Amino acid sequence: MKQVDLLLLKEFLDEKCFLYNNNKFIESDPISIPHLFTKKQDIEIAAFFAATIAWGNRQSIIKNANKLMQGMDFAPHSFISGATPKEIKRFSGFVHRTFNGIDCMFFIQSLQNIYKKHNSLEILFTKGIQRTDENIKNGLVNFREEFFAVKHPLRTQKHVSNPLKNSGAKRLCMFLRWMVRHDKAGVDFGIWKHISPAQLCLPLDLHAGNVSRKLGLLIRKQNDWQAVEEVTHLLKQLDAKDPIKYDFALFGLGVFEGFK
Repeated sequence: MKQVDLLLLKEFLDEKCFLYNNNKFIESDPISIPHLFTKKQDIEIAAFFAATIAWGNRQSIIKNANKLMQGMDFAPHSFISGATPKEIKRFSGFVHRTFNGIDCMFFIQSLQNIYKKHNSLEILFTKGIQRTDENIKNGLVNFREEFFAVKHPLRTQKHVSNPLKNSGAKRLCMFLRWMVRHDKAGVDFGIWKHISPAQLCLPLDLHAGNVSRKLGLLIRKQNDWQAVEEVTHLLKQLDAKDPIKYDFALFGLGVFEGFK
């Protein structure tokens, strides 16, 4: 892309970031679920579940994520830390699209195992990432390995993406955006300090993919990991320190403005 094109595109996308990266965005987005909490572990657990079921109708996502928090007595860290098998079974009837009670109960059991060993989910992601890594890929891989280290239903593996199999890992990338990015707008939390915002990757969904191609940020047709790295590389040319702030612009253009 020509330098002059980059300058014009940066100006355009910066305007859209300013428009959509604000508190008004929170209420209608799944990120509203972790915003119910102030404790670090509550935030990351609520965010992890909300991001995991973040596909389909946004109102349905928020409704079902809220139902999960209600089942945890709106104290997710406390619940997961001390939940008995009987208490975990209250989620056996949960359904959001293909994420069902079997998946949900294993997620709780796996998180319970993780929090017995670690103070935060952040550790599992940062164990896999070096400061010299270009992006978060190795962190995603390490987290997935740790998450499924205990006995689990084979069907549940599909709900935690694997970039080694070229998955775009949209929901994990979005979760990390929420945890790592921090700015004055206050939408993202920035409570994880050991991953650089410069290492984040774009949560590439249908809308972000279509808009990115329209703007010339993405050539690849599939929304896979190769596409994620391709578009993220170009976004870094617009802002090397905080490339994924442009997720707000791409999402807003696609969802709210119908930009195709």
